Amino acid sequence: MARLRPRGDAGGAGRLVEGTAQVNSDRSAVRGGRRPGLPWWGVLGLAALGVPRAVAHDLDLVGPAVNAVLVFGPVAVWIAVAVLGRVPRPLLALLAVGAVYGVLLGVVHQVLWTQGLGGPPRLGGNLAGALDPTVEAALLRAAAFVSSVATGVLVGAVSGAIAWALARLLPRRSG
Repeated sequence: MARLRPRGDAGGAGRLVEGTAQVNSDRSAVRGGRRPGLPWWGVLGLAALGVPRAVAHDLDLVGPAVNAVLVFGPVAVWIAVAVLGRVPRPLLALLAVGAVYGVLLGVVHQVLWTQGLGGPPRLGGNLAGALDPTVEAALLRAAAFVSSVATGVLVGAVSGAIAWALARLLPRRSG
């Protein structure tokens, strides 16, 4: 196994190099692409913190006060992990967390589709009865899933921007 050595020039401060590939302190190689700065299990774990709210909402299990905690608590944890953990790219990291959260949110909504809505939804107005019920259900489910992912990405982007701004306020670690 090759030995890693600190890179001495100003452009590589804090990074280790081995041959031509740069290696971050978390030992993940950077090869032209951008990594979020969190391991995959960290992204998945943080995203999963939002699942209880989706279940509680779809099944109408909690009141407004508990729902508010379930809405804002996970996002506060995301931001705290990114800022206090000094994640190198908090915006990108929380964008990834938000995208995974959106997928999980979409899956929960699909699984609890009829329980959360009191039955299958239907198109109304001029579109009522215009489509075959199977096509209508597929269209509504697809729209709900896309909406869930978009919501997750938006929450990730906003929380990532907040984490990025807060991280800029922290003093840099010395040495």
